[in-house]
Amino acid sequence: MTGWAVIVPVKPSVLGKSRLAVDAVDRVAIARAVALDTIAAAVACEVVDRVFVVTDDSGLVLQAADIPGLRFVEETPSAAEALTLSPAELAGGLNGAIARGAAAAGEGTPRAALLGDLPALRPEDLAAALRAAAAVGRGVVADAEGTGSTMVTASAGVSWASSFGEGSFAAHRAAGCVELPVPQESTLRRDVDTADQLAQAAALGLGSRTAALLGTSLGARARG
Repeated sequence: MTGWAVIVPVKPSVLGKSRLAVDAVDRVAIARAVALDTIAAAVACEVVDRVFVVTDDSGLVLQAADIPGLRFVEETPSAAEALTLSPAELAGGLNGAIARGAAAAGEGTPRAALLGDLPALRPEDLAAALRAAAAVGRGVVADAEGTGSTMVTASAGVSWASSFGEGSFAAHRAAGCVELPVPQESTLRRDVDTADQLAQAAALGLGSRTAALLGTSLGARARG
C-alpha cells in the first residue's frame, strides 16, 4: 500500500530531550537535528505521500525549509479553533498533538504516528514496517527496549487512537494494536532519549544533520 500519511509530533526544542546531554553540543540543537533527520527520512520513504509535523517550535519550522512537501500543524490551537476540536485533540501532550495531526490527515487515508527521535531512521526500514501495517487495522512498533513504542498506525477508515507514554507498547497492545514484525536491528526501533542511546544510534549511521552537529562526538557517522 502506498499513500501513507505520517504524523511527527515535535516538542519545542527548549522543552524536549531534557536527558540528552552531550559534552560541548547544545541540547536544543541536538533535539532539532534529531527531529529533522527523522522527518527527512519519512519524506524520503517511498510509501509515504504526506508528512504532517505537529509542533509549536518556530525555529524547527524555519530549519525544515529544505525538506520538501511538509505540512505543519500547530500543537497549541487558538481559542476559536479549540471550539471545533475533538476531545482527543484537546487532550494536550503528545497524544493530543498526534490526534491533531491525524485529524489533519483525514480518516480516509492510512496514518502513522512516528516519534521524532529516530536520528538513524532509514526510509527503507520505515517502508517495510508500513507495508506490514497495511495488513492490520492498527499496528505498533516497539522500541529497542521493548517497553515503549516508536510508531503506531491505523488503516484508512479506522478511527485514530494512541497511548504514547510510559509503558506505551503494552498500552497499545491492550488497545488492540498488532505488533508489527520489525526486526530488533531495525533503525525504526532505535529512538533516542539519552546520550547512551544516541551513541547506539550513531553506530547505525545518523542522518546528515545530527551527524554534522556531533562531528566526531560519540563516534558519529552519517548514513551511507
